[in-house]
Amino acid sequence: MTVPIGIVGGRGHTGAELIRLLAGHPHFQIAYVSSRELAGQRVRDHVHEYAGTVAYSAPSHDDLPTLDADAVVLALPNDKAGLCVAAFDAAGVDPVIVDLSADHRFDASWHYGLPELTRAQASGQRRIANPGCYATAMQLAIAPMRDVLDGPVQCFGVSGYSGAGTTPSDKNDAAALRDNLMPYALTGHVHEREVARRLGCPVEFMPHVAPHCRGLTITANLHLSRAFTLDEVRARYRERYAGEPLVRVVDAAPWVSRIAGAQHVEIGGFALAADGRRLVVVATLDNLLKGAATQAVQNLNLAFGFAEFAGIPLPAYPPVGDGSG
Repeated sequence: MTVPIGIVGGRGHTGAELIRLLAGHPHFQIAYVSSRELAGQRVRDHVHEYAGTVAYSAPSHDDLPTLDADAVVLALPNDKAGLCVAAFDAAGVDPVIVDLSADHRFDASWHYGLPELTRAQASGQRRIANPGCYATAMQLAIAPMRDVLDGPVQCFGVSGYSGAGTTPSDKNDAAALRDNLMPYALTGHVHEREVARRLGCPVEFMPHVAPHCRGLTITANLHLSRAFTLDEVRARYRERYAGEPLVRVVDAAPWVSRIAGAQHVEIGGFALAADGRRLVVVATLDNLLKGAATQAVQNLNLAFGFAEFAGIPLPAYPPVGDGSG
């Protein structure tokens, strides 16, 4: 079975990563890739891992339902996906839609696709909201301790400038970021609200942009309702993510430089206060992969009933739960 997939917004960093993953997928085939700026140019001239014949195109919203695709990935900036979805609805066409923006993450009629936490409801879903990159890291860092939280979780985040997209701004200006750390949206960030909604606990998130291109790290500060030992904490994380090939639990704090280009999340750096009731956890991931494109492929696989990790190059490390790390 080969499933044709369309990509709307294929010029950006995430769109390119998605093309790379789909180019090697055993069940999916790229039907079209939209980009106004690159319309008419061959996709393979920009993404060399793709060897097919598809060229970038610039369909209107109303044209999208007429194109031959059983699934569509919307790799668009926030506030742009709604018109595309409305066009499919108006035409009575119902492909599987994966929205990489924040536009449908708060819509209860859409499946929220963070498979490690929500895969039980994933099969057969046709409208899927892909989680945010920071939100993925924060939820996976917090979830194993969710039942013992005592108050808000504080998360300090640093990402590479690829997370700001390709439209020029201070947040992706390499010259402005050189030797710098740029704070932004220090209260009310969309990922703060996203994590609070999904986990049902208050979260206080402080994001920053750094001079590197890709990869992010979050340091989460969790106040706990009872005292823990480090062995208990590590056991919780290893048990929760046992058998998860895209989550690696490690002892030392993971480095963002080692996660760039990787498909998985690393969680570690566990530190407890002297009273055992304050835990600090570090999580890293590649914002373009597990934070976006890799997770989209997981969601597509689940929606169509394929093996969840089909087409995803799995990391070569010992499985969580064997005591290694």
